[in-house]
Amino acid sequence: MNTAETLARELLDVMARGEIERVGPLVAEDFVDHGAPPWAPGGRAGYLQILGFLVAVMRLRYEVHDMVGAGDMVAIRATAHGIHNSDHLGFAATGKPFAMPTMHMYRERGGVLVEHWGVRDELSVLWQVGALPTPEPISLVAAR
Repeated sequence: MNTAETLARELLDVMARGEIERVGPLVAEDFVDHGAPPWAPGGRAGYLQILGFLVAVMRLRYEVHDMVGAGDMVAIRATAHGIHNSDHLGFAATGKPFAMPTMHMYRERGGVLVEHWGVRDELSVLWQVGALPTPEPISLVAAR
C-alpha cells in the first residue's frame, strides 16, 4: 500500500464518520480538486466545504469496490450512496436515495494529498431521484 492509498483510505474513513475537520491534515493547503464544480472555492478550505456539504446535506457515503495505488497515485472505484436533499441542481429536493457510480484518483506529495480527479455518473442520479424521466429501452439491433 502506497502513501496515497493510505491517505485516501483515511479520508474516506473520516468522511464516513462525519468528521470532516479531520480531513484537513490529510490534504495540502493548496489542494486542487479537478472534479469540483467551477464555482466551488479552491484549496484545502474549499475541499472541506464541499465534503461537508456532501456529508451533512446529501448524507453521502462511499462503498469502495476497488482501490489501487501506484507511485504517488491511488485510483478508487466506488458507489456513492446519498439522499437528494438539496436544490443545488436547479430542481427541488426529492428526499429520494441514490446510488452513483464514481471513479476517483488522488495524487500524494510530501505525505499529503495534493490533487483529486473525480468522475461521477450524475445522469443516473437525475433518473433515480425523478428529475429526468428514465428513457424507454431501445433496440440494440442495427437496422439493415
